[in-house]
Amino acid sequence: MKKIINKAEVLIEALPYIQKFRGETIVIKFGGSVMENAALMKTTMKDIVLMECVGMNPVVVHGGGDAISAKLAKMGIETKFINGLRYTCDKTIGVVDDVLHNDVNLDLVNAIKDAGGKGHQLSGKKFLKAKKMFTSCPKTGKKLDIGFVGDIHHVDITPILDALKSNVIPVIPPLACDENGQVFNINADIAACKIAEALKAKKLVFLSDVPGILQDPKDEETVISTIKVDDVNTLIERGIIKGGMVPKVKSAIHAINAGTDKVHMIDGRVKHSLLLEIFTDKGIGTEIVKD
Repeated sequence: MKKIINKAEVLIEALPYIQKFRGETIVIKFGGSVMENAALMKTTMKDIVLMECVGMNPVVVHGGGDAISAKLAKMGIETKFINGLRYTCDKTIGVVDDVLHNDVNLDLVNAIKDAGGKGHQLSGKKFLKAKKMFTSCPKTGKKLDIGFVGDIHHVDITPILDALKSNVIPVIPPLACDENGQVFNINADIAACKIAEALKAKKLVFLSDVPGILQDPKDEETVISTIKVDDVNTLIERGIIKGGMVPKVKSAIHAINAGTDKVHMIDGRVKHSLLLEIFTDKGIGTEIVKD
């Protein structure tokens, strides 16, 4: 009987959060090695179906770097990164397009359907507009060409809203097109931030294979639970936020300034971490807030 009562108490704890977020849009960026674990992936998609069933509007944006690298290796195409960005030649962009749409996205949509939800592929090529981007040499500042890698400058939210109105969970691969129809590879973290910014999403959640932002990168027990926007530059200067986390956090701040209440960075390796973050008093991971 005690176990049954405990289960009821968990539901009661979740009640105010269900009430608070009913009708709100939650953008979930799904990536990292978590995607390679079929059991965790399916559990996460089931959690997202639960969110939709209690009245939230989840929007999934996913990566797929490992699957892309594996396919490129199989085809004998060299994988090259410049400043952490995948160099995307004309052959590579075709593989990226194929793997993201026909392998990774399809698996996620099917997992949602298997959990009793309605998942739908919503290709970024149809509503994300981008222009070619460059990076620069850290030492000389010289502009470096990284191929068909794009920077999003416009998000048409109409197809996303149409899907949500139909109680469908959009599952979005991070690709975009320019005005001439050229396809560009987009960093999935940045794509999620841009989409959350355009939607003015209530929350933006990053599910990856790290527990959050760490005070000590070598100690996963040093998760910083809350970071204020005004403190981010100091944390960057101190080297606590560094590497690939810097553009992710800066883009997250843009989303917050556009109307997103909070950004969460949580460990997708923890079963039901998404539900724990949204539906419980304590939560897990790092949250970034305005004040």
